[in-house]
Amino acid sequence: GADAVPRSIRTCEMSRFPRTASTLVETAVALRSGATSASDLLTAATRRMGATRHLNAFIGGVLPRAIERAEASDERRRVLSGSATPEPRTSLSTRDAKASSSFPSPPGVQNRHLREMSEISEISSTDAKTTFRDPQDAQAPFSRSLSLLDGVPIAVKDNFFVPGAPTTAGSKVLQSFVAPAEGPSAFESAVTRRLEKRGAVLFAKTNMDEFGMGSTTESSAKGATANPWDQTRVPGGSSGGSAAAVAAAQCVVALGSDTGGSIRQPASFCGVVGLKPTYGLVSRHGLVAYASSFDCIGPLASSVEDAAIVLSAIACGDASDFSDATFQNDKRAPSGPAPRDYHSHLKRLEQLVSKPLLGKKFALVKETLGEGVDKGVVGKIVAAAAELEKLGAVVDVVSCPTFGLGLPAYYVLALSEASSNLARYDAIRYGATNTTRSEGLGAEVKRRILMGTYALSAGHSDAYYKRAQETRRLVEIDLNSKLSEYDALLTPAAPTPAYDIGGKVNDPLAMFSGDVMTVNVNLAGLPAIVVRAGTVTENGKTLPVGLQMIGRPFGEAELLDVAHVFEIATFDAVNKDWAFQGV
Repeated sequence: GADAVPRSIRTCEMSRFPRTASTLVETAVALRSGATSASDLLTAATRRMGATRHLNAFIGGVLPRAIERAEASDERRRVLSGSATPEPRTSLSTRDAKASSSFPSPPGVQNRHLREMSEISEISSTDAKTTFRDPQDAQAPFSRSLSLLDGVPIAVKDNFFVPGAPTTAGSKVLQSFVAPAEGPSAFESAVTRRLEKRGAVLFAKTNMDEFGMGSTTESSAKGATANPWDQTRVPGGSSGGSAAAVAAAQCVVALGSDTGGSIRQPASFCGVVGLKPTYGLVSRHGLVAYASSFDCIGPLASSVEDAAIVLSAIACGDASDFSDATFQNDKRAPSGPAPRDYHSHLKRLEQLVSKPLLGKKFALVKETLGEGVDKGVVGKIVAAAAELEKLGAVVDVVSCPTFGLGLPAYYVLALSEASSNLARYDAIRYGATNTTRSEGLGAEVKRRILMGTYALSAGHSDAYYKRAQETRRLVEIDLNSKLSEYDALLTPAAPTPAYDIGGKVNDPLAMFSGDVMTVNVNLAGLPAIVVRAGTVTENGKTLPVGLQMIGRPFGEAELLDVAHVFEIATFDAVNKDWAFQGV
């Protein structure tokens, strides 16, 4: 009963998420009820994108197929509702599209909506089976005919191939590359294809560090992105554009990629939720490669619930990706496994008991709370651990002796792989033909290519690359041994809050050290999620701090469950300052 639920839980409702950034679930409710349309949402996202252009969160403007996809989503809803004639609605005007886009306007919408409905309906039965309800009507279930993502505007990092749209990976060397949209050479990333099959409207590309190499989104050829909390500070990187876009309410969810923390560190700096899945759970097909044995794809969202919905859509086997563990490990069907459901098991607020995490065991990693970590950050992580204890969990402190070894091992391995992956951009096979590698690649990328090439060179590979691989194995064994005893490990997502733009751009080692909290997760291929742990004040500015929860391999469902309970149960205590102003 209500009396058995802590006050922090009783007084929190999902509908109380800050109005500056509605959640995906709230957006789906509004679409279902007819309070808005996909075209209205696209118009609002486009106008918001233009109004907050000073953040530089996006590269280019509205994607060529966005208007068509939004109108197709609205048509599907009209057909399902039995409406014979189009309902009046606000559509994306030519002026709005031109104001935010450097792309040509898409061609006239073809009448493909009915054909698309059959394709989307085939996968929506799993995707729409959810316990979510309209907050205003506890008895009203969502429509089971359309996916929760149908009509929702989603931004994607600029290292995903989207047909007919430029894909630059933040680099001058790819400034003229456009992924083919038709014919035998048509190419699209697996995750964007899956989202579009569920009716999502991919409307824009977000800014990023060049080829994902950086922790600040300052190395982009399109210029630095600003943090919405304090525009003199970085949003993190390399998925800084995606994190800033979600934090500034330019979209409710965005896709990012994580090689050594590129989803989780920006999530912490921008006060959003960031999920890095187990390596191999989500196909990398169609992602511009940085370090192939580390790269992962995941969502940045306004809530854990939203991240779980997106993961349900993108986590599915892909025969074209040999690192895709979901396909390689599933022998039930030649086409791979069925879509997975990571969200319908999440409990609603009224379903929580007084100790919802009773029986769970967590551990704070001692090495992440000592020297070099901001005292304000440590305080928020310890306070978050105390909140978990109030919810019934046991929280211990453990030592991971190999934790400090991960950073140098990661950079030797990642840069070695990068030097090989980026060799293709020679202005002959790939890359702009009117420039050289020296002119087309930025300083940070060239630095990392040189370091990786040196580590792989004759006479040095045993001293560097081989030892780094051995260290990687030690880190993996250490973390997995702790996770055999605990449900999740707890660390800060970053040792400090967001730092000033330009503060570390000329000090590569200081920038590298900012990844110390996240790279071990990538070395071991483990899943991790970053949730809000509160805010700290620095030089009169309120800045968010993220709590990282590290889970067991392919244990995303359990990890999301814990993170979701923590999020809704501590909403008042943790999120009270989240709705910032003046973006």
